[in-house]
Amino acid sequence: MKHLNFITATFVAVLIISNIVSTKIVAFWGLTFDAGTILFPLAYIFGDILTEVYGFNKARRVIWTGFSLLLLSTLTIYIVGLLPAASDWQNQNAYQTILGVTPRIALASLIAYLIGEFANSYLLAKLKVKTKGKLLWLRTIGSTLVGQALDSTIFCLVAFAGIFEPELLIAIIISNYLIKVGCEIIFTPVTYAITNYLKKSEQIDYFDTNTNFNPFKLS
Repeated sequence: MKHLNFITATFVAVLIISNIVSTKIVAFWGLTFDAGTILFPLAYIFGDILTEVYGFNKARRVIWTGFSLLLLSTLTIYIVGLLPAASDWQNQNAYQTILGVTPRIALASLIAYLIGEFANSYLLAKLKVKTKGKLLWLRTIGSTLVGQALDSTIFCLVAFAGIFEPELLIAIIISNYLIKVGCEIIFTPVTYAITNYLKKSEQIDYFDTNTNFNPFKLS
């Protein structure tokens, strides 16, 4: 599997970067969303590619790898924020404002990521068997509709319920969802190109006909 390590590394990088920049809420083209939404849809696209080419078992390992490293980055940022700053370093408040980890938001991100990614991968794998490997666009978009709905809703509710006004909270959930699903649809030709290339290069096109879909089974 010549390309699996690179795909895993890219997936994890996208996940961590989008999580860091998600602390900023932006308004663009009439939509209100956290800035991580700009990059995070790529994690789902890579998740689609992993499941489509290598199967649910490999995708499950990558999802847990992403979770572990996201947890590590979150804890590192949080601990560094707690460490006393040098007397001549005047940027502690700026650090906490931009990178300061709120435990509630960190928890929301981790929970939403796991549930959304596993739902996406599970549905894609099941639909591949049902469609006998055809209609890739239907499988990627269909699984994303469910996975992103869970991800966006869980994250926003766990992170911001009781903090933001209900109207703003609903606006963020809807905007995040529309942008993420929109990206999946727009990048469908790219998903086709990458999966076709990988299947030919790796000589693999896995069907999860006898897969144990328990997300906690790593062996």
